[in-house]
Amino acid sequence: MKLKIGGATVNQIPFDWSNNTQNIIAAIAEARSRGISILCLPELCITGYGCEDLFLSDWLPERAWKELLYIKNFCQDITVGIGLPVRLGKVTYNGACVISDKKILGITFKQFLARDGVHYEPRWFDAWPPDEVTELVKGDERIHVGDIIYEAHGIRFGFEICEDGWRDEDRPGHRLCKRGVDLILNPSASHFAMVKSLLREKEVVIEGSRLFNCVYVFANLLGNEAGRMIYDGDIIIGQNGKLVAVNKRFSFRRFNVLGTEIDFKDPDQTSTVALTDNKERNEELAQAISLGLFDYLRKSRANGFVLSLSGGADSSMCAVAVTEMVKRAWDVLGPTQFCHALQIDIVDNWKSAVNKLLTCAYQGTQNSSQETFNAARHLAESVGAEFHHWKIDEEVTSYTSKIETAIGRRLQWQTDDITLQNIQARTRSPIIWMLANVKRAVLITTSNRSEGDVGYATMDGDTSGSFGPIAGLSKTFIIQWLRWAEKALDQPGLSLVNNLLPTAELRPLERQQTDESDLMPYSVLVEIEKHAIFHRKSPLEVFQSMKDRYEAASLKTHIKKFFRLWSANQWKRERLAPSLHLDDLNVDPRSWCRFPILSAGFLQELESLDNTQ
Repeated sequence: MKLKIGGATVNQIPFDWSNNTQNIIAAIAEARSRGISILCLPELCITGYGCEDLFLSDWLPERAWKELLYIKNFCQDITVGIGLPVRLGKVTYNGACVISDKKILGITFKQFLARDGVHYEPRWFDAWPPDEVTELVKGDERIHVGDIIYEAHGIRFGFEICEDGWRDEDRPGHRLCKRGVDLILNPSASHFAMVKSLLREKEVVIEGSRLFNCVYVFANLLGNEAGRMIYDGDIIIGQNGKLVAVNKRFSFRRFNVLGTEIDFKDPDQTSTVALTDNKERNEELAQAISLGLFDYLRKSRANGFVLSLSGGADSSMCAVAVTEMVKRAWDVLGPTQFCHALQIDIVDNWKSAVNKLLTCAYQGTQNSSQETFNAARHLAESVGAEFHHWKIDEEVTSYTSKIETAIGRRLQWQTDDITLQNIQARTRSPIIWMLANVKRAVLITTSNRSEGDVGYATMDGDTSGSFGPIAGLSKTFIIQWLRWAEKALDQPGLSLVNNLLPTAELRPLERQQTDESDLMPYSVLVEIEKHAIFHRKSPLEVFQSMKDRYEAASLKTHIKKFFRLWSANQWKRERLAPSLHLDDLNVDPRSWCRFPILSAGFLQELESLDNTQ
């Protein structure tokens, strides 16, 4: 038996009923035009996945139900799985409703809730017990809900909803297989992290289709939905352990549909779609951050981005990311649709669009070098950004003299190092905010994850801003990405940036300040972070994991410094601007890693490190 099966991705906004419903209806219409008989739409696609505590309300699921009834009218001659929250009494469940030829066949509820990393699903939803079915009464209609097997177009099918498919022996697919399904649909809101798509293909779809001897369809959300998470729009179809079709991810369009004709009796006769998606780590990061920035700008309705461009690696990556956003979206959407989406006047080329959307300023002091100024100007000019530069020494002197008068002495580098560094960073903040206000633009913060680990940032200084596109990336990744981008993305403006050592340039130039001399080698910091934060190891366990590759005394010094700075600077991480989640690890307490602001600071654990060989 041959049947065309498909998935659709949609770019949604939390409780934006008009946008979300229109995208769903458009995707269904596209699927019908392609002859798709069974279509899987993403998890919670009617409301959006990021509604947070509104899922606990009565009105949100009720409004979602009204939207579902409206969408039902557009499901003629097709069977569609549509995600939405459903309330039973005072309990909310994460559901996938099946509509076939305008008739609701039932609603499957999610059995396993994601509760680690960026996910807090048990706060909002209850898990549904396996093999249980009950009735939902809506007006005169009684609808079966729970753990259901469906039949349509001669096919038996069921659901694994996102987290359900990441389980091992507990996967609902095992029970679905015993119940004789031909097809499993997996509607998902699976956040982007580098190389994660390959894991989905291998562990969820290919392995799932092999284990359960079926066709498996995975359909993910698309875009920067609510500010932090990016959904890559992955659509993956497998059959009996073979990859059949994969969507090209990170589309700037509002929806995508992917389908193929499946031969359920002879898998060798199934039509295979050519695989065109690029999963190289650096390239997929470029695609993800471009889509994340595009959606953030489009959905916030701001007039563009403002960036304090220092000539260093972090701010330079932010500038290149905005540029890549413009280039890539321009290429996909074309001038008219691109400019309409971001509410700017139509221009002739992508560089002119960058000039309208990105404003950069180099804010120098007597401690700034000519090299960083040249690097900032060269990069801004190469990408077409609006570029300004000014000195802030007058303001720094004014602040400093007032404090010196108040305390009755001169501030000196020997005794007031941090104070004299921080005032420079903080003095840059009011004027760059002023520029952002004038432009009615989003002020980008340039903090990276390695700085967030150890608090190597000035609060209300270089952390100022409303959005942090690179805060989830380590310094080592950023440095190698910029070198890659110079060649692979044809960004010659990075040539000067890539020849500089990372430095805050806050001490006098003769002191030759560098980040690594202030902290430790970034490669060591990143490895300690992996063990301490990602794998949650104690100081002693971190040392045991790394001791074979480093000199013991210096390694202990670095580990102590990391844990002390980590513990002392949680208050800074609590105040960092919302950031994109781009990697497996993130230190944003709002979306990944929570830690007490006040703690013992690993005091006893660090003391025991001294007695370890």
